[in-house]
Amino acid sequence: MSNSFVVAALLLAPALAAPAPAPQVSEPASFGPDSQVSASVQPSTSGYRVEYLENGYSSATYHGPYTGMATTTGAAQGPTTLAASIPTLPPNPTATYYNSEGVPLNPMPAPYTPAGGLGTNGSLPRYMVESDFDFESIALGLYQEWIELDLFHDGLARFSDEEFDAAGLGAEARSLIEFMADQETGHSTLLTNMLGERAPKQCIYDYPYTTVREWIDFMQRVTRFGESGVWGFINHLDSREVGQLLAQSIATEARQQQIFRQMSGLTPMDVWFENGWPQSWAWTMLAPYISYCPENTTRLAWQNFPTLHIQNNANINRYSPNDTAQDGSENQGNRIADPSVSNITGSCEQLNTTGYGCGPAVAHNKSEPLSFPGKKILFQWDAPGQAVGPNNSYVTATTAGQPKFVGWSQQLNLTYSPLTVTGNNSGYTYQPEGYVYGTDGIINGTMAVMLTDLDLYVTPFNTSMLNPHIVALGLYQAG
Repeated sequence: MSNSFVVAALLLAPALAAPAPAPQVSEPASFGPDSQVSASVQPSTSGYRVEYLENGYSSATYHGPYTGMATTTGAAQGPTTLAASIPTLPPNPTATYYNSEGVPLNPMPAPYTPAGGLGTNGSLPRYMVESDFDFESIALGLYQEWIELDLFHDGLARFSDEEFDAAGLGAEARSLIEFMADQETGHSTLLTNMLGERAPKQCIYDYPYTTVREWIDFMQRVTRFGESGVWGFINHLDSREVGQLLAQSIATEARQQQIFRQMSGLTPMDVWFENGWPQSWAWTMLAPYISYCPENTTRLAWQNFPTLHIQNNANINRYSPNDTAQDGSENQGNRIADPSVSNITGSCEQLNTTGYGCGPAVAHNKSEPLSFPGKKILFQWDAPGQAVGPNNSYVTATTAGQPKFVGWSQQLNLTYSPLTVTGNNSGYTYQPEGYVYGTDGIINGTMAVMLTDLDLYVTPFNTSMLNPHIVALGLYQAG
């Protein structure tokens, strides 16, 4: 087999056996330390059943909680753990390049080719993970792609055409969502191929939505942590080749998130820079919605933090978001990324008034924002030790001390505000004010918030250094 054919076999990897949310995947026929991906693939014969609905869409036959007993608990472990945390070190001593001349300073290896760069020496690319870090990161990405494949299909099958029409999403919008579901077929195939034979399989999921709007809202939250969870690790991967293909996948996810925001009546672009999250943040967001996984599914090594509940998280369906209840009752459930309740008095869904309506649209301006600097934010948080995730087999954990600060992770910043504790696992803070550049406020969009025991200074490339200090993690709807 020629080298060019091997690379093409990966980039043009076959689709899954069927564009349905059942755990089916076309798997490469052979793997090994030096393999790319075999050009011959066979569909898996195992998987959960799929049913086809009268509206022509398909979905898994069951969505709901896990009802069994976990036979394995905890995150995946290596042979040993070398330290309790990663120490803070000075800058890399080789990171000294500075160009004050504005022209190439070093000999060029070839015409029109400035010196430097990684993977630029002519070596044939190998599109496989190259370390435990790579494997665990891409495996997390595959768990994410699998749920999106199921989730995007499920709402199409669950709700009638009349319900979609009432939510302002006609046949063309449904066709777009179906196309995005089909995109996940390609994404899951790609990540499976880069992992090899122990790539995680698709699971059964437990969703919180009851209406079309809640489904759309939930998807804009899921794609938020799916996208940010990749931006946080992609430039730390040992395999630059894997990072290249992953970037081409996650750029599509970013478009999905923007479209779901538009369908939710939110502004499609609310920040100047997207935010990157450590893997454990994304896994904490994702795991509560996975109920069953097939036997011997590959487990993940990432941490599950306790949930931070935002009691007055703005309801995106209100024409006056500041009227959102203060007791958490306008979240459709008690999990970390549950959508806003849509069946409310004071809904903006059918309101055709500039500044207040929130039906599907290219863009909306809001006369009353979902959040603002100085807003009092009410919190409750779970204690560690709760069973979450596939087969209730992961356990929430924290190594932090008592919570003292609220961390706000958005754009290029991680900003802190003081936490006032008011009772047993409850407290409040005030949304801070600040700017990235110019008029770009530091807090907007769908973003991560956390309680910490220390206001540790971190930047976008080392945000994971904060993990040992996180008490609980939540998802904030700022705009």
